[in-house]
Amino acid sequence: DFSGVLIGYFCFYIYVLLVEFKNYDPNALKEVHTLTGHSGKVMAAKYVQEPVKVVTGSYDRTLKIWDLHNVACIETKFAGSSCNDLVTTDSLGSTIISGHYDKKIRFWDIRTEKQADDLLMNAKITSLDLSKDGKLLIASLRDDTIQLIDLRKNSIISTFSDEHFKLSCDWARASFSANAQKIACGSTDGLIYLWNLDGYVEATLKGHSAAVHAVSWSPTCNGLASVGKSKRCIIFSEA
Repeated sequence: DFSGVLIGYFCFYIYVLLVEFKNYDPNALKEVHTLTGHSGKVMAAKYVQEPVKVVTGSYDRTLKIWDLHNVACIETKFAGSSCNDLVTTDSLGSTIISGHYDKKIRFWDIRTEKQADDLLMNAKITSLDLSKDGKLLIASLRDDTIQLIDLRKNSIISTFSDEHFKLSCDWARASFSANAQKIACGSTDGLIYLWNLDGYVEATLKGHSAAVHAVSWSPTCNGLASVGKSKRCIIFSEA
């Protein structure tokens, strides 16, 4: 988000809502724009080039780039497979990285029309998250593993798993901590698993009574938000 404006994206809908969040008051939410054009569920949305553009990924097998000044789609990238999540590599958003149903992570240069590269994984990708410095990428996979990728080499350098850990759905979200030293992901057993970069489970967080679908670490502190099948949002913080 930039300048107090948040972008909201909704699974199971085929549009993206842009809402204004004034003075951090949740009661002051105001719809600014609705971006329509996808023919399938919109699974991810991120800003590119600061607040000027938004990129979205959908089950319709496309990525779309939107100009927020004109509230219009200015480019469609055809991936050939449903997109479950995407990230942008820097504040300029020159590279888009998308994770897909066909087990591929795709790399796109926003300045060109064609796909730049791809990386084949062992299972379909449910989520992606990028370290703050843009050097490391995590990908959660439907084989119940999380892969750590060094983007400087475009290669997997570590795998995270546990015998009790199982992803809850095709769009389950994993998250890097602010300092990229920990990885969090929810599981079907209602626990949130925390790994360090050495591959060990440091802790499991309890609180949910059913499967945990998504977690997100605060970019500025150690707070961790989580949502799941129980329709509750639980926020954890380190003492």
